[in-house]
Amino acid sequence: MILLDTGVVSAVLRRRRRGELEQRVLDTVVSLLESHDAIALPGIVFQEVLSGIAEEAQFRKVLRGIRDSFPVLLASEDDHLRAARIANVATSRGIAASTPDTLIASQAVGIGSELLTLEPDFKSLARVVDLKVRFVE
Repeated sequence: MILLDTGVVSAVLRRRRRGELEQRVLDTVVSLLESHDAIALPGIVFQEVLSGIAEEAQFRKVLRGIRDSFPVLLASEDDHLRAARIANVATSRGIAASTPDTLIASQAVGIGSELLTLEPDFKSLARVVDLKVRFVE
């Protein structure tokens, strides 16, 4: 299974003109879907994507699009405990990581999946935990 990070989902959902990076992200996700790889969103990614939408009609449209395209994986208590440990290890090694990023990493580690992301912060986390990361560059 491949989990999608917030930046990837945002690029896929972008309504306006896509730049080169957004188009590469879209092409990558389409290729994964066509290859029948299992793709899902961590619950916090689902929340982050929807949190930036002010208009209710657009919110419902994006919500419907996400629900029709990807399953959402809700975090378990074990995911949260692992995220706290990831944060503690990262901090002890001088790596700053946000709470959402540690939860995303935790869910990927917990199910042994790869994380598709644009965020270089995950490279740092992958150095301190068993996180498989694929970057769209």
